[in-house]
Amino acid sequence: MSEVLSIILGGGKGTRLFPLTQFRSKPAVPFGGKYRLVDIPISNCINANLRQIYVVTQFNSASLHLHIGQTYVFDSFTNGFVEILAAEQTFEHSGWYEGTADAVRKNLPHFRTRNPSYYIILSGDQLYRMDLQDLLKQHIDSGAAISIACTGVTRENASGLGILKVDKSNQVTDFMEKPGPTRDISEYKAPSQLLTEKNKDDCYLGSMGIYIFNAKTMEDCLANELTDFGKEVIPAAINKLKVNAYLFDGYWEDIGTIRNFYETNLELTTLKPRFDFYDEHKPIYTHMRNLPPSKMNFSSMNQSIAAEGCIITNANITNSIVGIRTIIETGSSLNGVICMGADYYETEIQKLQNAEARVPNVGIGRGAIIKGAIIDKNVCIGEGCRIGVDDIKRTDGNYGHYYIVDGIIVIPKNTILYPGTVI
Repeated sequence: MSEVLSIILGGGKGTRLFPLTQFRSKPAVPFGGKYRLVDIPISNCINANLRQIYVVTQFNSASLHLHIGQTYVFDSFTNGFVEILAAEQTFEHSGWYEGTADAVRKNLPHFRTRNPSYYIILSGDQLYRMDLQDLLKQHIDSGAAISIACTGVTRENASGLGILKVDKSNQVTDFMEKPGPTRDISEYKAPSQLLTEKNKDDCYLGSMGIYIFNAKTMEDCLANELTDFGKEVIPAAINKLKVNAYLFDGYWEDIGTIRNFYETNLELTTLKPRFDFYDEHKPIYTHMRNLPPSKMNFSSMNQSIAAEGCIITNANITNSIVGIRTIIETGSSLNGVICMGADYYETEIQKLQNAEARVPNVGIGRGAIIKGAIIDKNVCIGEGCRIGVDDIKRTDGNYGHYYIVDGIIVIPKNTILYPGTVI
């Protein structure tokens, strides 16, 4: 597997996930109580024994550096690594990455030193569990220069994706990037024999943004000024190279907006979530924090997830995710809440200083009632706060100590909400 180099694209500024990306890059956004988004593609690589992994990013990469440095340390006998390549100035170029293809092109000098035969390109903000070995095997067996992983999608979902047109042998004959909701794309409907029982009701093949390139093909395709794989490189390659489609029929979700992030997180709390973290054979890895088990004191939790290190006292929690080190005081109520937790426990001295300054402790104070919200890390919510409960007209925007995005209240990282605050 030393012939395969995995490249995880960290994305741009992550404006659609703002304010969660205010202090971190998109792959570093916490997910599912204890993970970060970047853990998904890295874990898929590790489970496929693909252990030479680069993460390409350029915005707010400090927390991503820290997470990867603390989490993915391989022994010296496997030649495995997970390294971050942030945008850098060289004698050849001095600008930012201009797109996905440009990010790979500017890092080709680093990649060439590994002398790979194949490149696997992955996205850093998707939720899925894929057998990348099967994808690689089909790519090699097909004799294709490029393979594109795709999944069956409805016409509505096809609007914002790259749509593949394929023949009966799985070869891609055309590619349309984000056709929008009104354009006639009926000729792009997938051949019925390619659709499986799981996605037989989905008519179109949407690109997952997951590609395999033969090494020489990658060099040839990037020997130009094209900046984006989906918009430019792939359509240009289809006209002169054999491009194969790999149909994936498992769960896949592109986590691109606050609404999507919120709903995908809470879907994990259902009785049978479509994405299952409870898979011993293909686990999702993350930072081992050595935190104690969570403690529930006289509390009620219904269809919710609590990560490690939480202390929940006399609280009522429904359809919510409680992240690492979350302290929830007596009388509090959470319904439809994603609480990302905290990076640290406050000491007794810090709590005394908070009391003197009349600042709430990190966590959720006594009697707080929260509904339909995302609470980022290290937020201090004071006693008696009411968030998302009262019948108040909510318009998307920046309201100083909180945001409303896609109709969802987002409390940014390190925010202090004083006792009695109503949002």
